[in-house]
Amino acid sequence: MKKFLMIICAAIFLLTGCGEVREVKADVMPPPDPIEEKLNSMTLEEKIGQMVMIGVYGTELNDDIIFSLNNFHFGGIIFYDRNLENVAQAEKFANDIEAAASQKVPLFFSIDEEGGRVARGRNFLEAAPSQESIGFEGDPEIAKYWAKHNAQILKSIGVNINFAPVADVGSRDTRSFGDDALLVAQFVDAAAHGYEEENFLYTLKHFPGIGKSKIDPHQEISNVEDSREILDAEDLPPFKKIIREHDNSKFMVMVGHLKYDAIDPINSASLSPAIMTGLLRNELGFSGVVITDDLEMGAIKNHTDLPTLGVKMILAGGDIALVCHNYESQQIVYNSILAAVKRGEISEARINESVRRILRMKAHL
Repeated sequence: MKKFLMIICAAIFLLTGCGEVREVKADVMPPPDPIEEKLNSMTLEEKIGQMVMIGVYGTELNDDIIFSLNNFHFGGIIFYDRNLENVAQAEKFANDIEAAASQKVPLFFSIDEEGGRVARGRNFLEAAPSQESIGFEGDPEIAKYWAKHNAQILKSIGVNINFAPVADVGSRDTRSFGDDALLVAQFVDAAAHGYEEENFLYTLKHFPGIGKSKIDPHQEISNVEDSREILDAEDLPPFKKIIREHDNSKFMVMVGHLKYDAIDPINSASLSPAIMTGLLRNELGFSGVVITDDLEMGAIKNHTDLPTLGVKMILAGGDIALVCHNYESQQIVYNSILAAVKRGEISEARINESVRRILRMKAHL
């Protein structure tokens, strides 16, 4: 018995590190991820609602808006001049919509405040100069100044994300900073810093660049016939620079409706897996929110059935379908996505991927 006890003591001595008593700590669980907690608290219907952004009518809360928010859980609103009268009215309108939505996460309130001819509420908000005129000045700091200005005026009316700056190169409608891709990249970069210094969300548009468009996409689709090498040199640099150098959770990338023959001659960019997943996600490494341009534009609705647009957008790699003008169209897009998930065409895991990105962005609000 004595010999047995001596063997046990020797074993304990060796196991405890030559007589030192080691404290055995229990495994420490990492803190819960608030994004995952929020995601897991949402129903499928609520998740899909986050993936549709809509336009509304009126200048104050009304039954149509309440019905849309409560029945379809839409995650964002885009404001137009039809919604804006003055600062106090616009801010109250946004606050009332947010309160009526009663959602688990904040709403996006977006607007197209580029400057020049694309500016909302210009009768009571000071519009920035066009991006073309800012580019002519030759100083990127001017782009930064006006981005900060835009952020400040939009905060005053309850908007929390701007659909600007335009990252297209050489557009013929005053909306581009210029014709040189590297120069445009510098101005877009300066604007991005301006928005970020104001803690304001922004959007690069219209990926992968619509400067070469021959037709207004509001009316009809246009094909870009340039080689991939030309696109890389003349259209993509502004997008590449911001994606590479900035926090991807602080800006969206809006994808346009043009076709790019060198990448995908069949699908418009907003429905193209090769462009949204292959190019934007995999090659450029963008990890943030991808939103389509308005799905009611002629370039897209003239060629694809409305019930399939939202489904194709998600399968291609997009996160948010923008539907700006028709309540019925908004509901069709939402219902078609929900039906596609229920029949197994889109997995809920795929929905979760997009909603994670949206929630990560909304965490900045």
